[in-house]
Amino acid sequence: MSRTPDLIVVNAAVFTGDPAGNTAEAFAVTDGEFAAVGSSADITRLAGPETTVVDADGRMVMPGICDVHTHLGLGGALVAWDLQIAPHYGLDEICAAVAARAAELEPGEWIAGGVIGSTALERLADVDALARLDEASAGHPVVIKDDTQHNRWVNSAALQAMGVTAASPDPEGGTYVRDEAGRLTGVLWEQASRVAEEAFAASIENPEARHRVTFATAARVCNEVGITTACDAATMEPALRTFAALEAEGELTLRVVASTVARPLLAEPGITGKELLAVSERFGSELLHVGFVKLFLDGVPMTRTAAMLDPYLPHGCSSHGPSSGECLYDLDGLVDELEEAVRAGRGVKIHAAGDASTRLALDAIAVIRRRHGSGPVFHIAHPLFVDPSDVRRFAELGIVADASPYLWYPSIIQDSMAACVPARTIEKTYPLADLLASGANVSAGTDWPAGAPMPHPWTGIETVITREAPGGSEETINPAQRLTLHEALISFTRRPAEALGLGERVGSIEAGKSADFLVLSQNLFDVEVRRIHETKVLATYLRGSQVHAAHA
Repeated sequence: MSRTPDLIVVNAAVFTGDPAGNTAEAFAVTDGEFAAVGSSADITRLAGPETTVVDADGRMVMPGICDVHTHLGLGGALVAWDLQIAPHYGLDEICAAVAARAAELEPGEWIAGGVIGSTALERLADVDALARLDEASAGHPVVIKDDTQHNRWVNSAALQAMGVTAASPDPEGGTYVRDEAGRLTGVLWEQASRVAEEAFAASIENPEARHRVTFATAARVCNEVGITTACDAATMEPALRTFAALEAEGELTLRVVASTVARPLLAEPGITGKELLAVSERFGSELLHVGFVKLFLDGVPMTRTAAMLDPYLPHGCSSHGPSSGECLYDLDGLVDELEEAVRAGRGVKIHAAGDASTRLALDAIAVIRRRHGSGPVFHIAHPLFVDPSDVRRFAELGIVADASPYLWYPSIIQDSMAACVPARTIEKTYPLADLLASGANVSAGTDWPAGAPMPHPWTGIETVITREAPGGSEETINPAQRLTLHEALISFTRRPAEALGLGERVGSIEAGKSADFLVLSQNLFDVEVRRIHETKVLATYLRGSQVHAAHA
């Protein structure tokens, strides 16, 4: 060390997350970077009169969480602005919540909310349910997201604002769900949701101010649960501008890796594809990295829009689309899209929720590897269903398995999938241990706010180990794929940092890396594994500065 540290942390149980598996008692921070890691005695000797000393009192300290897959705009809006609706709500509870919000608003203001259960949408696809929503909303347009963020339920006022009537053709890649008599029900599948979101966005008087609150809220929420680096999995131009503005003013408390969107997005209107790619070239800094292009190959299994190798169950879910779902690209089209991203120097994050779409992604990436070698970075999200014959291909092709394991629980998503997907396929959910054993990079994220209204990596860490509900359960999901605690922690820290191209900067507590670290309420190696979800983050540091402190 060439100068006195600004900060030292001593008397800690430090999980460094480094490749050697080292532990430590203390570390020093200088100019926002870890300067030394070692014993409390050695680190204490480095301190000067101006050094801030943090005594961890024996608590566990670890690297900041790197969330490989989240949606900061959607999550921030859900917390900052949206009407809160629980996924288990039925029609009566939804209407009561809408009526209460309507009573607070000025005439014409929209009611935006979330989230409702995706399987509940089938029960709500009824003109009588729409009439109930119309009555509750008292003339206010309503748009409510489902737990997958892929679908919406709107009322008649919203349909009118969208310019949609019973005679309107379905948009490409989406459906205005109608009853047997051809009457609109207000339920919107996939790209039909984008029409609703465009109408809602047009109603916002000051979008810049709203974006600022949205993304600042998202960063705060992430800091509270220990996330210091987040890959925004579908980034639009307003997000780029807002993150850059927050950083310029010293108010961005999160390292963000952006993924520009290749095709029009369900939830957020705006420019996409080559136009957005060109705009994004203007952005890039210490806290804002523009590293990826986001592609969607399919939808989600809960609405039979994920592309599966085996047919969906014939009953218990929507009949939208073919019996096995469908891919939004063919092989040649996908290869062309990947080529465009590679030429631009970007990695590619590919949404592939079904085993058929996952295979298509693997086939396309194999073509790119033959042309360009191992350089381009590819993530496949979400490896819910991977045919056993395809597992080894992740490692062979150098592909990151982008997993959001806490989607198992706590939510009704698992029950929703079980109503649509054959049990033999469900039993193979998330083959993460096999992927790791094959040599693949398994990186974890929250996919916030899909599945749950708040991000919570500690639930993900626990359930990826137990394959059970938080706190334990008699029911397990593919228990042969359990990870160890060490494997789980690395999948939430060092591996995603490497997957995002930031492995030299973040992901572990090592000299020379950014001082992003957490102080925890309990030592994860000392508590019973089914209590990991109870973990609280007492303090979060980004570049050596505290960005979150828990209330006493």
